[in-house]
Amino acid sequence: MPDTLFMIHGMWGGPWCWDNYRAFFQQAGYQCLTPTLRGHDVAPQDPPPPGLGRLSLLDYAQDLESQISALPQPPIIMGHSMGGLLAQMLAARGLGKAAVCITPATPRGVMALRFSVIKSFWSAIWHFRFLGLPHRPTLAEASYSMMHLLTPEEQRQNFGRFVHESGRATAEIGFWLLHWGKKPSAVDEKAIQCPLLVVAAGQDRITPAAVVSQLQKKYTHGATFKVFPEHAHWILAEPGWRDVAGYILDWLQGEAKR
Repeated sequence: MPDTLFMIHGMWGGPWCWDNYRAFFQQAGYQCLTPTLRGHDVAPQDPPPPGLGRLSLLDYAQDLESQISALPQPPIIMGHSMGGLLAQMLAARGLGKAAVCITPATPRGVMALRFSVIKSFWSAIWHFRFLGLPHRPTLAEASYSMMHLLTPEEQRQNFGRFVHESGRATAEIGFWLLHWGKKPSAVDEKAIQCPLLVVAAGQDRITPAAVVSQLQKKYTHGATFKVFPEHAHWILAEPGWRDVAGYILDWLQGEAKR
C-alpha cells in the first residue's frame, strides 16, 4: 500500500493550495489527501459561515485527528503555514508516520511577532478581528506578506480564491501569551516521535525564517531543518517550487529507508 500524504492548507486557503504538490507527489507514487478546514468550504464571494471567527486551533486539530484516525495506516502529515502548526500538533498526538512543516506558523513559546508579520495582519489587528471575528487580508496585504514573488496577475488570481479565517485561531498563534487554560497553540516537543522536516523560506514575511528557525531549539531530536533563501511564503507555487518539492521527496524517501 502506498504511503498517504495528509496535506493541510493554511489560513484563508483550501485544497487548491496543494494543486502543484498533489500532482507532483501522486506522480511519485503517493496517495494524497487534501482536507478542507472547518468553515473554509465556501465560495470566496460568500459571507463567512456563522461561528467561523470563534473556531480554535483545537477545533481544526480535532477535525483532522478524526479524519486521520479513520485511515488504515498513519499518514505522512504535511502542512503549510497554519497547516504546518497543525501538523506539529497532530504529530505530537502520535498520528503521523512523519511530518513535514512548510513555512509553518510556530507554536506557543516562540515569539513570532515581527514588523513584517504585524504589517501582514494589520487590517485584522486594526479592526480587532483577532477577538473572535472572521477576517480576510486585503490584496495589498496578501501580496506583501505571501505572494510577492508571483506576478501581479498570479497574485490577483490566488487572492480571488481566499476565504475568511478565524480570528480566534489567528490570535492563538500570534498572541499566545493571552491564552492560558488549554494553551491551544502549545506543542509538546517530547511527544513527537516521528521524523520531522521543517522548511523555511528566506524571503518569507508572514512566517519569517528567523522565527521558524527558533524551532531548532525546540525540536532537537530527530528533526531536519532546511531554509530556501530564494523563496517566500507562497513556496508551494512560486517559480522553482519543484526544487522544494523534490527536496521534500528526497527527504521522505530517505526516511523510508531508515
